[in-house]
Amino acid sequence: MKQKSVIVTCAITGSLHTPSMSPHLPITPDEIVMESVAAAQAGASIIHLHARDPQDGRPTANPDVFMQFLPRIKQQTNAVLNLTTGGAPGMSVDERLAAPERASPEMTSLNMGSINNGLFAGSRRIKNYKYDWERPFLESGKRGMFENSFASIEAIMKRMGQEHGARFEFECYDLGHIYNLAYMMDQKLYDGPLFLQFILGILGGVGGEIDHLLHMVRTAQRLFGSDVEWSVLAAGRYQIPMCTHNALLGGNVRVGLEDSLSIGPGQLASSNAEQVLKIRRILEELHFTIATPDEVRERLCLKGAHNVNF
Repeated sequence: MKQKSVIVTCAITGSLHTPSMSPHLPITPDEIVMESVAAAQAGASIIHLHARDPQDGRPTANPDVFMQFLPRIKQQTNAVLNLTTGGAPGMSVDERLAAPERASPEMTSLNMGSINNGLFAGSRRIKNYKYDWERPFLESGKRGMFENSFASIEAIMKRMGQEHGARFEFECYDLGHIYNLAYMMDQKLYDGPLFLQFILGILGGVGGEIDHLLHMVRTAQRLFGSDVEWSVLAAGRYQIPMCTHNALLGGNVRVGLEDSLSIGPGQLASSNAEQVLKIRRILEELHFTIATPDEVRERLCLKGAHNVNF
């Protein structure tokens, strides 16, 4: 059986890291365009995108900000552009869908359950905050949760999947989230092929350990079949080791400054492309090939870049 090429996703900026954590975190539309294009040139076939307020870097759901970078990235790359529907903690579903519904992308993310997100634990390492909003934002995770109810999941599946023809990156932070997806499939809210993103190493979700990853992979294969497509996202220091393990299991990988700000122990990554190049080098030394955007479109049955609204 021919070995499948590895899909490399790069998550450019996210919504949970704050500007004080790294000077290399992309904030403005210009920075997001530059980082996205460089990551695609380095080998990422899927670019996962959030937006930030250009003035102070706080997460924003404003579709006008998304439209300042989406067309420019599309013009300069062939990469699949995957928009967040998670947004940031505290955003309503309507806020989270404002940009995806305007842009009608090929792919969006979809968080498959509510979680406690313990990024507040990292706030104590920040000595000086650049902006007043950062500390309260990080510490709010100690008191609240990131809500992704069954009603929210169903609404996103209908509004983005059924109405816009988008395919999903199903983000699973814990074992139960895989079963949530199986339930939604049983309700005929989505058909295949599936692309699961297992998220490990975040406080509030499953730990960044190979035993947990293997259990999630085998559970997904029992529920959805052995040909299910899956990837792994691992936070911080777990990023490269877990991506490497996952490729050896037959899966795909995700890197980017949304997931980890580092390139090595005690060393900040200078760019998203630096992380893409690192995992690409490791994969190619292990005799894997890297999937092209067009291969991704075929494998995931995407509607094509010509059918988006940007």
